[in-house]
Amino acid sequence: MEGYCIISDILTYIKDYFKKTDKLLWLLSMIASVYGCFLIASQQRAGDVNFLKTQILAIVIGYIAAIVISCIDYKFIARCWWLIAGVGLALTMSVFFIGIQVAGTDDVGWIKLPGGMTFQPSELTKIFFIVTFSKHLSFLVEKERMTSFFGVVTLAIHAAIPIGLIHLQGDDGAALVFACMFLIMSFAAGMQLRYFIALFIALGAAVPFVWSKMMNSDQQNRLAVLFSSDDEMMRTYGWQQYQGKVSIASGGLFGKGYMSGPRVEKEVVPYQENDFIFTVAGEELGYIGCVAIILLFILIMLRIIRISAAASGPLGKSICIGYFALLSTQMTINLGMVLGLLPVIGITLPFFSSGGSSAACLYLGVGLVQSVYMHREDEKEKGVRVEISSPGRRKKPAPRFSAGK
Repeated sequence: MEGYCIISDILTYIKDYFKKTDKLLWLLSMIASVYGCFLIASQQRAGDVNFLKTQILAIVIGYIAAIVISCIDYKFIARCWWLIAGVGLALTMSVFFIGIQVAGTDDVGWIKLPGGMTFQPSELTKIFFIVTFSKHLSFLVEKERMTSFFGVVTLAIHAAIPIGLIHLQGDDGAALVFACMFLIMSFAAGMQLRYFIALFIALGAAVPFVWSKMMNSDQQNRLAVLFSSDDEMMRTYGWQQYQGKVSIASGGLFGKGYMSGPRVEKEVVPYQENDFIFTVAGEELGYIGCVAIILLFILIMLRIIRISAAASGPLGKSICIGYFALLSTQMTINLGMVLGLLPVIGITLPFFSSGGSSAACLYLGVGLVQSVYMHREDEKEKGVRVEISSPGRRKKPAPRFSAGK
């Protein structure tokens, strides 16, 4: 009888927990992960490596961690920004001493774990950056310093630390994601347009220097092949993109059928399980399968924006916008790579690409957004109590948190 009561209490707790969470975000995230697992299962029949086993393990670990994070008030998590920043910096720096390079990559950005597994610290640093940068933004918003030059400079320095360190590792794709997160989060927090205009003018003026001094020959050729029809260039730097586009086109409207794609079976597209997983959907599930992936992303991102709008303060809003920026940036760049619109720079497709570090850390982001949703009423209730206890005092209006002017 006692055992029955314990089980009943556990089930009641689980039921109450999911009542408080955004069930649609959980559902959409899991559908995307399951869809990705099916694509990985089809692709891995071409080789001997069991990518699916690692992917499922990472999703389970990430999902459990997301539940734990969602139960913790995001404001408490943000108050530990100094610890989060320290751990993130230590992990990022560790790659310079014990980092290794894995097959199919150009950078030394992984750490070897016991059991032969590897971990990519930059994936976890993205989630840490969302927390620390959101704390920074919310502080400036609350102190009404978002429009000050000094405030903007501190934000730029904050973002430059992970961008610079990851660039030095050779992972310019991840560095670009951090840069886009910085821009989107700052714009949403109210940074004025004149700073963005100045930044883009400076970047435009720096293009010749970046091309000649900062980009190596491989990076230059990956960009140049987008505008070249030279056969030699296509067989080398443009081969993966060319074969990827052929695979997508071969699927037509409804595809060749799941696990029936001849090009997938022969592994025509190099490293298809990772950055080019979208081509598996294109060949085997056709246009319909590709549209389903894009639709899932749109629904997930709209849901995150909805939660952001319901957040009780600038901190919660910024956390949601940060995760939105992460997903939207990686999706856009990955699809641009696959379709031959952008150079190949090693950006995975969230929830779909094979990669344990990415799969697990993405769910940490889901947990943060869920925490914002579950604790969205805390500050409002606190504000009501304060207002009642001080009836004769006029409450100062909350700082604005809107798009840049």
